[in-house]
Amino acid sequence: MKKTLCILGMISLFLVGCTKTKTYDTKELYLISPSKVSGYDPIMASDMYSANEIGKVYEGLYEFHPFIRPYELMPNLAESLPEVSKDGLTYTITLKKGVLFHDDPAFEGGKGREMKAQDFVYSWMRLADPKLQSKGWWLFDGKIAGLNEWRDKHVKSEKTDYSEKIEGLKAVDDYTLQVKLVKPYPQFLYATVMPYAFVVPQEAVTHYGKEFLNHTVGTGPFLLGTYDNSNKMIYTKNPNFRKKPYPKDELAAKGVTVPLVEKITVYVIPESQPKWLSFQKANVDLIEIPKDNFDQAVVNGGLSQELKDKGISMTSAPMLDVTFYAFNHEDPLFKNNVKLRQAMSLAYNRAESNKLFYNNTALQAHGVIPPGLGGYREDFKNPYVEHNIEKAKQLLAEAGYPGGKGLPEITVQTTNETVSRQMLEFFTKSMADIGIKIKIGTNSWPELVNKVSKKQHQMYTMAWGADYPDAENFLSLLYCPNQSPGSNGSNYCNPKFDEMFKKATTMQESPERNALYQQINEMVSQEVPWIFGFHRTRYYLTHKWLENFQYMEFNHTQFQYLGIDLDSKKELSSKF
Repeated sequence: MKKTLCILGMISLFLVGCTKTKTYDTKELYLISPSKVSGYDPIMASDMYSANEIGKVYEGLYEFHPFIRPYELMPNLAESLPEVSKDGLTYTITLKKGVLFHDDPAFEGGKGREMKAQDFVYSWMRLADPKLQSKGWWLFDGKIAGLNEWRDKHVKSEKTDYSEKIEGLKAVDDYTLQVKLVKPYPQFLYATVMPYAFVVPQEAVTHYGKEFLNHTVGTGPFLLGTYDNSNKMIYTKNPNFRKKPYPKDELAAKGVTVPLVEKITVYVIPESQPKWLSFQKANVDLIEIPKDNFDQAVVNGGLSQELKDKGISMTSAPMLDVTFYAFNHEDPLFKNNVKLRQAMSLAYNRAESNKLFYNNTALQAHGVIPPGLGGYREDFKNPYVEHNIEKAKQLLAEAGYPGGKGLPEITVQTTNETVSRQMLEFFTKSMADIGIKIKIGTNSWPELVNKVSKKQHQMYTMAWGADYPDAENFLSLLYCPNQSPGSNGSNYCNPKFDEMFKKATTMQESPERNALYQQINEMVSQEVPWIFGFHRTRYYLTHKWLENFQYMEFNHTQFQYLGIDLDSKKELSSKF
């Protein structure tokens, strides 16, 4: 098995090393994705790998400014921020004129037509279509007037009727979209930033049918055409992209527009060592430092002199994320046995895991909400996060399984990436310390997402990165109506949690809302719906010729702002 993995790693490296030809006359950006995407249909963009690729070809009304922190919204396909009624329920959004969909055979004459407000009405109805089972329905579920009723009507209908009028979704004219909410939804504009809410043309969906997920027809800065499920995606600059000013005043004043590069090549490389060698050979411009190469790159807290001499820079930033091992609460083994869940949490040796897999750079998670968001309390300590074998054994006995006797083997699903397998092997060892047997299930990323969506798991391990900077986005992972195929992959249900969560979601940002978030976070943590892992810090390396890179949590639109200094690249090429 090890030999097979070694050969596959060498093949991946060979493909990356040999397919890239160093050129100094065209601005090309070379990137790595650790996983193949599950397709390019925006309403299915449930993971960051797919979102990153979809964001190169599709767009939404708003986006986060790539350089302003704390994160700030800016108009994208919208002309400006919306006009909002006094009761906070009606949003009137003016769209930019002259925005064209990509040229494609789906359109008459193969020429992309102008985007209109009705395209957003269609796209958001499509997100709600019960026959499509979008992974992002939770975004608008119960939020837009008439949308749930339309969805319910078509659960058993032979065909979904998109010509029907929705009270809360209206194209006032070609360039004016009006949205009426059922109740205040403070995160509504954040929702429009997510790929789920990106605009698609009905002609393309109709033309390609079930194959629409492999045919990219957006308004975005780059073209892909047909996705062939290969290990390399090549994007080219959209020649019909609108004049979009660069979002820095000094460059905008000079008439600089995006995108800044002519081409983007993304290599799919799951394994750490080929990623590292690809960056070392300057075959890619940007990399997150793999754990096994951290000590080689970072010396005494700073970048190694060897890498500095090559013109390489390092950027680090705490992530708005949480890692976890989730129980399937529809499994009778876990549903009502909180002591079993607590015992397993106490058996997990987080300190050793942090050392092995995060180079002691991660922060132990005591709840769902990460630092940096309202509701996080630094001094809160979850009593089931400590590593306490004796207490774990006691709780396991109280759960009905003294020493693990009578407890069936538990299968935990993960990805087939080397580090993911190693992490789960360590977790297995931790559980063995109290007599619990773990079976490891390995999957490709799309396979893992599919199993979680269909509730085909006992446990799984994953991480959740923020979709937008609000703790609601993390707490929603445990909200009962968001059960699979929604974002609540653990299928956890707690009526008290749901009641408090619903109240919080109607409140505007305030100390009162933050206090409620905090209360919810600390209450649910005691129940151990997940075995909480870590809030991570990311370390990135960039070559000197990569311009304008700044760590961005919500980075699916970031790539249009990156540039390549060809003179610098040519000058430094001899060092690699």
